Formats: sequence, structure tokens, C-alpha cells
Amino acid sequence: MFALQKNDDEPTRRGGKARAGNRTPPIWRAMLTVDAGLVRMAGRLRVTGEVPADLYGRPLLMAANHIGVFDAFVLMAACRRIGLAPRFLMAGGLLDAPVLGPALRASGHLRVDRGKASAIEQFAAAAEALREAHAPIIVYPEGRISHDSGLWPERGKTGAARLALASGVPVIPISQWGAHEAVYWGTETVSGPADLVPLARSGLTAPVRRPTFQVHFGAPVDLSEFTEGKPGSGVKAHAKIMRAITEGLVPLRRDEPDVPRFRDPTRPTDTRSPWRP
Repeated sequence: MFALQKNDDEPTRRGGKARAGNRTPPIWRAMLTVDAGLVRMAGRLRVTGEVPADLYGRPLLMAANHIGVFDAFVLMAACRRIGLAPRFLMAGGLLDAPVLGPALRASGHLRVDRGKASAIEQFAAAAEALREAHAPIIVYPEGRISHDSGLWPERGKTGAARLALASGVPVIPISQWGAHEAVYWGTETVSGPADLVPLARSGLTAPVRRPTFQVHFGAPVDLSEFTEGKPGSGVKAHAKIMRAITEGLVPLRRDEPDVPRFRDPTRPTDTRSPWRP
């Protein structure tokens, strides 16, 4: 599995961009192209593993660990490398933002508004949309960038697992490492220009340091033993997904098993991962 590697200057597998563009809105194709250039400028992308060929063009949920504010860009570039044009399950605030919001809505991303009265209805709508999707949907089961001191996956929430059980679609675990070196965590809330200084400062030095962004696509997680609505199924399915993500992460950070070599002084480290090997 790990022998399947691609570097930035190598051709795309399985028809790559042509395959990803079959039902991809033009605006999202353009954004993915720009993203690939941004990731190439910031560092080196290395992709391992694969998505089974029979899952292309079918509804698919991809669950990834969350290590930094730049990792979504890396995930997009990695999926594009293997011929997929993923959408994200993202917060409604992003979809409502000026300028960017309309572009994201036109691209087909799924909406979630945590803590609102409409959340239950949105969950049902997301499950239905996922069943009908022709592109993979990426979710972050952790819900936020990990606060674990070693940057191992946090405990996370069961939403992604429950969505998979409700929709009945395959789940691909994605493990990634290195994107945290591109841009500092910074802050969860931006209240002024000063909050953007750490991000800008670290982003400007990334092309000089040339970090390696590693993304591994794991084998589909078998959730057939769990039943939607059965007490405990969501929790157990979530644990199985998180363990699969962690299992794929171990080889990517073999030289950094305890704490990241790259120190981000702005990232909180006030939790401990229950999945840490």
C-alpha cells in the first residue's frame, strides 16, 4: 500500500484531472487548480495508498485527521492527484461569507450548523445528499484542530460515523502529516489584524523550509457490524474510524512518535488523545 507514492512532478493516477472533472462545477475545478499550485509552492506533496477503483463516481465519505489550518488545502491537492474532486462538510458560516460563500455553495459543499435548532433537519438532509453525491465528501471527525500535545487525533465526535451509518456509504480513512508545518494554528477567532500575524509570518517561511505534506488513503472501514439507530453503534463506529485514521498516521510520523518536530507556539496543547499509540 505504501509503495504507491506520487510526487508533484509525476503524472496523475487513473486519468487524474480528467476523471475528477466529469461532474465537477467549473468554479470548483478552477479552485482546485489554484489550490494545487498553492500547495506546490508551500511544500512537497507525497500521496500513498489509494481509493478502490470501484468507488470512483459513487457516494463516498472520507474522514481525515485535523492537524492545522492548511491541511484542507493539502487534502484537496492529494485528492486531485488521484483523480477525485472532493467536497467538504463545512460550517454554515463559511458558506454564508461574502465573496467566498457563493463560490463554495456553487461548488456543492454540504452545510452543517452546530448547536442550532435546524441541526437535526440538516443531518437528515446531509445523509440524503451524501447518498446522492457523485464526489467524495470530506469530514473532520475531530471537529477542530487537535489540541493533543503530540498532535495525535482528538477524541472527536460521532457525527461522521452516524452520517456514514445513516447514508450507508463507504468510509475511507485519510491520515495526514506535515500540513501543520505550513502555517501556524494562530487563533480560533480572528478579531483584528494582529490575529493574522502568526499565520502570515509562518506562511511566508514555508516555501523556504519546503515541508513535506504526506497524505495516506487507507482501506475502506468496514462498518457492517453496526446498525443505524442502535444504541452505542455511533460511538463504536466512530472509534473504529478513528483507529483506522491513527493506524495510517503512525508510519507517516515514524520519526516523530511523541511530539511534532516542528513546534507551533500558538497551538493549544490542553488535551490528550485517546487514540495515541
